[in-house]
Amino acid sequence: MRIALVIAMAALPLSVPAAPAGVDWQQRVVKCTGAGVPNLKDGSGNVAAIRVAAEKAAKLDALRTCLEAMKGVSVATGQTVGQAMAGDGAVRASVEGTVRGFRETAKRYFSDGGVEIDVEVSLDGVADAVLPKAAAAAPAPAGPTSLVVDAAGLKVAPALAPRLLDEAGQELYGAASLGEAARRGQGVAAYARGLDSARRDLAARLGDRPLVVKAQRAQGADLVLPADAAAALAGRPAFLSEGRVVILTD
Repeated sequence: MRIALVIAMAALPLSVPAAPAGVDWQQRVVKCTGAGVPNLKDGSGNVAAIRVAAEKAAKLDALRTCLEAMKGVSVATGQTVGQAMAGDGAVRASVEGTVRGFRETAKRYFSDGGVEIDVEVSLDGVADAVLPKAAAAAPAPAGPTSLVVDAAGLKVAPALAPRLLDEAGQELYGAASLGEAARRGQGVAAYARGLDSARRDLAARLGDRPLVVKAQRAQGADLVLPADAAAALAGRPAFLSEGRVVILTD
């Protein structure tokens, strides 16, 4: 059996020192090589068993080499992956897990029973572990759900298509502002006698956050709004296109 082992290995080259690990930034991988030497104390002469043991040793060596190489990868100026791992147990566990998942790219057998395995580890998985997480965006403040125009005392004349105007007479809202669904449905505006009545009878139209403004004056069916109210409508809020407008009258 020992003669067979010698013959089987004679055709293979002698093992050479493993190549150093390195970072390929173009492919975004760390490349390294693990070396496994044969167990010279194994007297069984079983070529396959000796080779399997050497391969296991090569994989462990590749894991160790890649982990050390990964620790030296720069995260940012003055910081390495190793430093990030040292300061955070979760980061360390994630990086080590990524390295354990290395991909074999080549394998070489040598006449002395040694084995070399080339592997590579993606930098992307490591980057996800060590890069700072973006702070959660603060929820945007909830905007108004509708517009209530208080026209009490202004002798407004109700109409199907009233308009809201700024102080210069420019239209802020009217029939042309409506989307198709609102034009076919609830129309330009609803009228109510007081806010309590509107909340009770027009709750679906108002929603839970109506913007209440005081009209400056009435021009027939049209209402002129002061500058601050006009400014609030300058961005064409969505509730206008939905026809969510209520006019309060006496």
